[in-house]
Amino acid sequence: MKKNTKHSINPAARQQFHRRKTLTVEEYVEGIRTGNRVVLSRAITLIESTRSDHHEQAQAIIAACLPHAGTSVRVGVTGTPGVGKSTFIEALGKHVTDAGHRIAVLTIDPTSQVTQGSILGDKTRMPNLATNENAFIRPSPAGDSLGGVARKTREAIVLCEAAGYDMLLVETVGVGQSETAVHSMVDFFLLLLLPGAGDELQGIKRGIVEMADLIAVNKADKDKLKPAQQARRAYKNAIHFYPPKSSGWTPEVMTCSALEGTGIAEIWETIQRYKTTTQQNNFWTTNRQQQATFWLYESIKNDLHNSFFNHQKIKEKLSEIEAEVAKGKLSPFKGAEELVRLFFNG
Repeated sequence: MKKNTKHSINPAARQQFHRRKTLTVEEYVEGIRTGNRVVLSRAITLIESTRSDHHEQAQAIIAACLPHAGTSVRVGVTGTPGVGKSTFIEALGKHVTDAGHRIAVLTIDPTSQVTQGSILGDKTRMPNLATNENAFIRPSPAGDSLGGVARKTREAIVLCEAAGYDMLLVETVGVGQSETAVHSMVDFFLLLLLPGAGDELQGIKRGIVEMADLIAVNKADKDKLKPAQQARRAYKNAIHFYPPKSSGWTPEVMTCSALEGTGIAEIWETIQRYKTTTQQNNFWTTNRQQQATFWLYESIKNDLHNSFFNHQKIKEKLSEIEAEVAKGKLSPFKGAEELVRLFFNG
């Protein structure tokens, strides 16, 4: 006999499922403000959604949370593949939470350009921090947004701060274009490097080193301790050739071992000194104001981009223009001009 599955779901589970779908803006904000990590996760999922109704609700949540944001230390962490970013973040997170702070980690997972899939495995790489009640880890797929950085990361920062997290870590996918975007949303930029100064320093874009407020040579333990110390001296000599930073802060170079926990306390102390220094010279506030303005213009670009490609007449005409450009019958510039004119006049 065929089993009747119509009411096979546990009534309590069904009720909980429906409740998950019907949170109001007020319920979201209340959950965030009381530190409910499940509600915070759902709110971040909401702001990452491309649905128009989700967008409106997400913006209302962000607006309500904004007065309660801005109180954290925002730290960007980047480094070459294999440098141990996840192990480092877990070690720093443990030190910070042991000191009585609450930390939120926003990690950007690489997205396959072929399948558009991402691993989102950061919680498995930070098992201890993932179960720490004073920590929140949120992986997001990078997608095709600016430099591989999840487009809504900055909005997620607002929600995490409203939830009471007083330290925010934003981890990038690696050394590349994404660092520029991360730098524009954090207070302090930390570059992790491996022992072995020569070729690695040459392979890193000059701009990334210029952005760094602290260079930390990780894995300075066991047989790599001496190479790490040599690398530290090499990096320290190299940064003297870079122009002074507008923050008035002189970048520091340190060694650490995330695996053994050495140097982690010194790095946290350096971040705190940076905060004190830049708050005293007013760079801290000025920098955040400039970042907010930067993201205003970035949002305008994103919204115009989305509106353009979602415009019905553009959808109808784009493939035709693209084909003519590809065959050399129409210049790319003239084709773009026709589409833009259609967008504004159509």
